[in-house]
Amino acid sequence: MDIKKQLKEGLLTKNPVLVQLLGMCSTLAISTSLFNGLGMGIAVTIILICSNVLISALRKVIPSQIRIAAYIVIIAGFVTVVDLLLQAFLPELSESLGVFIPLIVVNCIILGRAEAFASKNGVVASLLDGLFQGIGYTLALVIVCVIRELLGAGTFGGGLLNGGEGIRIIPEGYPAMQLVMPVGGFLVLGFVIAGSQFLMKKLETRKMDKEAAK
Repeated sequence: MDIKKQLKEGLLTKNPVLVQLLGMCSTLAISTSLFNGLGMGIAVTIILICSNVLISALRKVIPSQIRIAAYIVIIAGFVTVVDLLLQAFLPELSESLGVFIPLIVVNCIILGRAEAFASKNGVVASLLDGLFQGIGYTLALVIVCVIRELLGAGTFGGGLLNGGEGIRIIPEGYPAMQLVMPVGGFLVLGFVIAGSQFLMKKLETRKMDKEAAK
């Protein structure tokens, strides 16, 4: 178990959104405000951690022939719990995210980590993997949300700040870019992915230069 490596993979080198390109449907659909992004990110992180831990604990008793079905049942159980909690305590967020909370059951990020990591590693390592992958997903989602909300609606913190209206950054008199529309989501996500790839290339080049200098 290498905590530093797992953290780096979750945030950058194996980020589920920016590198593995998983969960694109929910990322593009709900990333219109900071409220939505944080809510979805935290929900996915909680489900990732819980499902990873349980799948890792049961990995030796789940028959390989039915492992995918077993994973889906486990994930569905945690999704149901999170969905009901949101409906009970955060009804506005539940209504805003709509069908995309139940659809976490078939989110490739959750199932992918269960198959690729939790089914092959211990409970603690799987817990950290779920945490770091969830943080990476949330970070990517928040970045896209902030850009789309700022340039599309001219505000920051919609749903969270200033009575839910967000803090107005761009005056209302200026025409806003239509980034809250579906095409805006594709454009913003494309630029964010390009930026992350540029950053990884820079870090890799710097590492190679340091090794060459030795």
